[in-house]
Amino acid sequence: PVGLHLTDKFEQLEYGNGYDHNWVLNNFNGEVRKVAAVLEPSSGRFMEVFTDQPGIQFYSGNSLDENVTGKKGKKLKFRSGLCLEAQFFPDSPNQPSFPSTILNPGEIYRQKTIYKFSVK
Repeated sequence: PVGLHLTDKFEQLEYGNGYDHNWVLNNFNGEVRKVAAVLEPSSGRFMEVFTDQPGIQFYSGNSLDENVTGKKGKKLKFRSGLCLEAQFFPDSPNQPSFPSTILNPGEIYRQKTIYKFSVK
């Protein structure tokens, strides 16, 4: 479960007030592949993420608060959602061992991320 260790006494969780981390994904070769799946057990909502990116930022709604209203007038609550954002690694331009993010003049940047929703 996403929240199982959310309040653990761990430096990186304390810095971000929860998860706000880039995860290095396995099998990066520039091709689209399945990198994540999330199941909400009470409703059965299921999300799969496919991407050609080397990393994914996992954010656990640490800055949500009830001062913001979402769909159908529902107040957004602290840690009431999560985000999975496919990306290159933070600080890639300064780390030669990371996949390159350099885009030269005339080059085109493209990436593909697919979010597939279903019910289980």
